[in-house]
Amino acid sequence: MKDVIEGRVWVLGKDVDTDQIISGKYLTIIDPNELKKHVFEIALPEFAQQAQPGDILVADENLGCGSSREHAPQAMRAIGVGAVVAETFARIFYRNSINLGIPTIEARGVRALFEKGDIARIEMRAGRITNLRTGQSVSFPPIPHHLLELLEAGGLVEKVRAELERQKAAAGAA
Repeated sequence: MKDVIEGRVWVLGKDVDTDQIISGKYLTIIDPNELKKHVFEIALPEFAQQAQPGDILVADENLGCGSSREHAPQAMRAIGVGAVVAETFARIFYRNSINLGIPTIEARGVRALFEKGDIARIEMRAGRITNLRTGQSVSFPPIPHHLLELLEAGGLVEKVRAELERQKAAAGAA
């Protein structure tokens, strides 16, 4: 995870549920390359075709509400979303996103700062998000250290994999 993340912004409204991120009819898909073709089909129909790796999603309140399906952040990760920023998140969606290594930031007042196509600059450790077009910014509370560690490792699976490798190497050296 980079300390500073910059990317083109896509905006979402309030109460965007997981079915609007990836429709339930695609839950049998396990191939990330196939899954990403359908991300935001309902909420942002043009997203799957036009999104670029590193793009940033900025949303209003309650992003990721509804069912707790992990497919929603998996589809976002597959398409290369650089970060997700919202006024508030559904808790399970927030944690699923972090576990998959997607920087996920809750920042009050953020949605009002951005229009589609703006460039956002997120300073992870400083806790600031800036619209580079307008210069306006908002602060967000520091992300807890244990969640930053997950993001830096690339997600929960990667963190566990690295820890197992470290233990294996230590056992071999003994």
